[in-house]
This record gives sequence, C-alpha cells and structure tokens, in this order.
Amino acid sequence: MPDLTTFPRERGRRPRLLDLFCCAGGAATGYARAGFDVVGVDIADRPNYPYTWHRADALAFLTGLLDSGEIARFNAVHTSPPCQAGCALTVGTNASRGWGRSHVQLIPELRTLLDRTGLPWVLEQPTGKAPVRADVRLCGEMFGLAVIRHRVFELGGWGAPQPAHVPHRGPVRGWRHGVYRDGPYVAAYGSGGGKATVPEMQHAMGITWTNEREELTEAIPPAYTEWLGAQLLATLTGAEVAA
Repeated sequence: MPDLTTFPRERGRRPRLLDLFCCAGGAATGYARAGFDVVGVDIADRPNYPYTWHRADALAFLTGLLDSGEIARFNAVHTSPPCQAGCALTVGTNASRGWGRSHVQLIPELRTLLDRTGLPWVLEQPTGKAPVRADVRLCGEMFGLAVIRHRVFELGGWGAPQPAHVPHRGPVRGWRHGVYRDGPYVAAYGSGGGKATVPEMQHAMGITWTNEREELTEAIPPAYTEWLGAQLLATLTGAEVAA
C-alpha cells in the first residue's frame, strides 16, 4: 500500500500526473513545463528527481492507488517501463547471448492496470520490438536537439496528432561497425567508441539537474513530453493547441 500522507488532499489549479518508472525526471520535466504537477515513482533511489517522488515498485504502487481509490487524485498517467526486453539497441544482443530471459516484460500487466484507472495514459518505449502501439513517434530532430533518440508512445483513452518527421541532418557521431563517423548528433547511450560525454548528453537533451550517466542514458528529452503534455492538457481541458 503506497504511503499517500504527503499527497495534498485537494487538487490545485494544475492537473496532477502520475509518472511511473520515473528515473531522473526527463519526462516529468516536460510535463511540468506543459502545465502538470507531477508525482514520480521508481524502484531505485532517485535523489535527482526534481518533483515529488516515491520509492516503490511501480506496478505495486499503481495497484495500491487503484485498490484504495486514491487514483482519483490524479488526472493522467505516464509510464516508461524498463525497455531492455524489446529495445532495438539490445534485443539482438539479448537473443544471441541469452540475456533476454533476464529482462521481464512488464507491459501487458501494466497496460491492464492503466486501463483500470479510467484516466488518459501514456506508455513510452524506444523503437524496437516492445509490444506497444506507435500512436506517436518522436525524434530529437523534431525539436532541434543534438540527439536522435526515437521514442514511441502508446496513448490510452486519448489521442494526439503525429508530427511530421524531420529528415536527419547527418549521422550520429561515433564508431559503428569499425567505421568512425562524425555528425551533428551524439550517442547518448553506453560509453566509449565516441559516445557522448556527460556534459554533451546534458546539453544535447536539455537535462541539467543530473550528471549521472546511467540516468542520462535512460532519459526522455523534456521537449518530447512538453509537446505531448500540451496535447494531453488540451484533451483534459477541451482547449485548442496552438499550431
């Protein structure tokens, strides 16, 4: 049962969004900029998370909210469950080395719980073989960022337009298949082989509040969820989104 004693009893002027598997708060920051109050949940310690945060198993926390009726304190849910079981960067290695068995696929159970909330929800994953609908695909070039970082978003109970995909300006910098390429984007994952430094990742994604490499490599650039959050807020309020 989650400890909800720190939650305000009354909703403020801003709608509240539950951020499950929150990591260091890349997605949360975008939603906050769009107009949401955000409450994060992660099983790992996340001292860099910039908003209200609870350390807990995300599925258990959500189940507790549903069983207690406390889910009514929220207006929407965003989720970024672990992606290693289906991420395009790791799925081949998982299969060839037998690593896939160690990555539990949480998405089917999570989706069932999200549907139970009756709230509009977002399920984010990297492009790959994860069992999610690609209702919206976003890319760093759409927002003028120095990372590509394609992400897909399954939307439950609401919809958003698909922005036009902007052609990439060149390759991602670094070594690939024994060849070094220079380019306008940095590789914000892993280390070595020309991968981005921590300061480069911070600058490329617009994330300044954490300098933990692990958190940066898993982060969603806030620009993604600021755009998506504006669409979600319009759905909740019935307002129109400026073009």
